[in-house]
Amino acid sequence: MLLDEVRALWAARGLVWVLAKREISARHAGSVAGAVWAYLPPLLTVAAYYLVFDVVFAMRLGEQAPVRSVGAYLIVGSLPWMAFCDSISRATNSLIDAGSLLQKNPLPPALFPARTVVASAVIFGPLIALMTLAYAPMHRFSPALVALLPLALLQVVLCWLLGYLLAVCAAALRDVTAIVGFVLSVGIYLSPVLFPASMFPAAWTWVLWLNPMAPLVGGYQSVVLSGQWPQWSTWIVTLAWITLTALLLDKVVKRSQEQLVDWL
Repeated sequence: MLLDEVRALWAARGLVWVLAKREISARHAGSVAGAVWAYLPPLLTVAAYYLVFDVVFAMRLGEQAPVRSVGAYLIVGSLPWMAFCDSISRATNSLIDAGSLLQKNPLPPALFPARTVVASAVIFGPLIALMTLAYAPMHRFSPALVALLPLALLQVVLCWLLGYLLAVCAAALRDVTAIVGFVLSVGIYLSPVLFPASMFPAAWTWVLWLNPMAPLVGGYQSVVLSGQWPQWSTWIVTLAWITLTALLLDKVVKRSQEQLVDWL
């Protein structure tokens, strides 16, 4: 069943791209700056990290951290995390928002979570690329930078699978939307975004793997901050999360196929 959804999504990839561009424009329709507002919040957040932690307080991390500047460290982890939160939160509501459209047209439901994920990728992808260019001279444009492509691709796949799964659950039970919002707000503390994983108590390091973005954030930090290839655990844990989510999604899609439109 999930393979059928993937095939339908691939066949409609042109439509996904068109809908993603429309969503970006619609998010800030009527404002003077328009789609520029999609990029301003993450840019201002990054600027605040730099000004507060590096310029004003000049805070420093320990020697175990990949970089001593707190602001520089926070920026690298926060952008992928913001992209993840934006994708998941919007994808969770995507089927509910498209309820009337799905009731009138035989469109593949997978189309709508994919639209939100692609829209988020269009917004945060260029920002992560600019961040990479800013940090690359630190390690003389290490060859490890090419690892950012599979990292980004895995993040997009993970966000679509998880977002689609949560969207179906939210259609069946509206409380899921509030639960997802809460989990995303506290999930940053179960990731190496705010502090290096080496600072986490050794006996509790396994807790970080409960956050599907933790290995990916660590991978981004290894590449961008240190110019090193991500550890094997980054790929293994991420692929494990993707596999588990795909298996759950396959079961959920099969069981909800007939009732989904009624839930909307």
